[in-house]
Amino acid sequence: MQKIILCVLFLCCKAIPCKACELSNMTIVLEKTECGVCISVNATWCSGYCFTKDPSLKHPLVPKAQNICTYKEIIYETVKIQGCADNVDPFVTYPVATDCHCAQCDMDTTDCTVRGLGPTYCSANQENEQILQSPE
Repeated sequence: MQKIILCVLFLCCKAIPCKACELSNMTIVLEKTECGVCISVNATWCSGYCFTKDPSLKHPLVPKAQNICTYKEIIYETVKIQGCADNVDPFVTYPVATDCHCAQCDMDTTDCTVRGLGPTYCSANQENEQILQSPE
């Protein structure tokens, strides 16, 4: 009887849709301040869920780090931004994930904050909006 219950529990766990840590397609905005324009590019990055736990008994000697879905390997791609002045290098290089895994966030190379600017933020658009809204 216990084997049947365990099999049913296992099948129920597999039936619940849960997106594991894997590569996902996304659109990011690239900009070069000197050019004053932004472009959108398609890239892959890591997205999904990792096993975490929050112990009820907290002890100062026990680490409290949680794993996140992050890149294991990345490559760099380069694109040219159209419309840059002749004296400005029009090329922008950006990271693209090629492999993902669950691990602690590497704060040296990754924005681990909750409130990032987001992949679609463009400061050129913000400056244009401020110029349009400022009273003359």
